[in-house]
Amino acid sequence: MIGFNFSNYDPDANAKTPFEKLLDLFLQLLTYTSGDFNEAMQWLNELDKEYNLTNDDYGIGDFLDELKQKGYIGEKNSNGEIKITPKSEQAIRKKSLEEIFGKLKKTKSGNHRTFKPGGGDEINPEIRPFQFGDTMEQIDFTNSIRNAQINHGIDNFKMHEDDLEIRETDFKSQTSTVLMIDISHSMILYGEDRITPAKKVAMALSELIKTKYPKDTLDIVVFGKIP
Repeated sequence: MIGFNFSNYDPDANAKTPFEKLLDLFLQLLTYTSGDFNEAMQWLNELDKEYNLTNDDYGIGDFLDELKQKGYIGEKNSNGEIKITPKSEQAIRKKSLEEIFGKLKKTKSGNHRTFKPGGGDEINPEIRPFQFGDTMEQIDFTNSIRNAQINHGIDNFKMHEDDLEIRETDFKSQTSTVLMIDISHSMILYGEDRITPAKKVAMALSELIKTKYPKDTLDIVVFGKIP
């Protein structure tokens, strides 16, 4: 019997841990400070004083220890200065990707299809007769053997060129993306921050291309007159 099972609502059942809450804020601050760890921590301490982000059970010191344990920050051997690691950089890009493009869900395969068949790695449903110059890898042996049995019988198996069928492949193209960002004074005019959203778009595109289209390239061009 299909029915409903009711239970008490627990708002903290799927709540984030203190570390996860501070990490989300810390990554946002790193975006605003262009990856400057010390400046981001100064802002985090100020916000903690004003909004009581931590408590006696979990403080900023505990957060720093966990950042080190999880590999988000590391120390340089020369001067001992704390720097963010590639793991933090990737986390910032992923967060920007989720914020800009939303949660990516499964959909039809993409990878920059073109209208030109052949020379690709992905097999498509199209089948055609064998032509001179086709490779062995393109031959659909299941259909070819079936054609040979139909055309010549099964008692004395033989296969001719006319029996061969080719499974078409899709050609995929590499693309290059160029993002132009205005860094002139107007981007911060009247106290409005337009630089940070532009940086988030750049990081989101970087993460998308690195994960989905690793053979593509992304180039950033900045322009503008700074007084």
